Amino acid sequence: PPGRKVLIVYAHQEPNSLNGSLKRVAVEELSKQGCSVTVSDLYAMQFEPRATRNDIVGCLQNSEEFNYGVETREAYKRGCLSNDLIEEQKKVQEADLLIFQFPLYWFSMPAIMKGWMDRVLVQGFAHEFPNCYDSGLLKNKLALFSFTTGGSKEMYAKGGISGDIRYVLWPMQHGIMHFCGVKVLAPHICFAPEYVSEEKRKEMLIAWAKRLKTLWKEEPINCSPEWYFK
Repeated sequence: PPGRKVLIVYAHQEPNSLNGSLKRVAVEELSKQGCSVTVSDLYAMQFEPRATRNDIVGCLQNSEEFNYGVETREAYKRGCLSNDLIEEQKKVQEADLLIFQFPLYWFSMPAIMKGWMDRVLVQGFAHEFPNCYDSGLLKNKLALFSFTTGGSKEMYAKGGISGDIRYVLWPMQHGIMHFCGVKVLAPHICFAPEYVSEEKRKEMLIAWAKRLKTLWKEEPINCSPEWYFK
């Protein structure tokens, strides 16, 4: 619907890749609906994935012994986080929907995107115990993980060699997004694009565009362990 804000956090080195095309399709389709779309292109931004002392501007609470979680929480409260983090947090704050677009690396997201999670989702901003899971600080937002795999759909089936793809989604969807209060839409998975025809890859893009047309009508997945492990 017009006026909705979307942030696409995108991690691929090559604009002409399938991931690049999936990102482009999302920008076009959502813009056509009147949404305002922002893209954080992590490789192009040379986004720093490492969580270090540089994320805090000015003095530390405890300069004797560095504790990243405590220091970033305090810096967030004081408005003393580094600029790149403040920028990303602003984008997250404004977004109704977060789309994460990436190739699956070792059953997980690429390091640069994991670094985005590590650094941006600061305590006090995204969660603050006991305000986590359903009461996480980013409630009223939606997230969607859209990714490509090397392995086929059969390999990622419950009885397959790699196990159910849902097991892989548990740390990302549940451990990060749901923990921060975000509701999660069903993932969008393009299985083994490198091993299919050009025709099939076109179909993958068409299927994504089609899904995006009715995305706002979708219900989030059931945010419980059952969805992943039943």
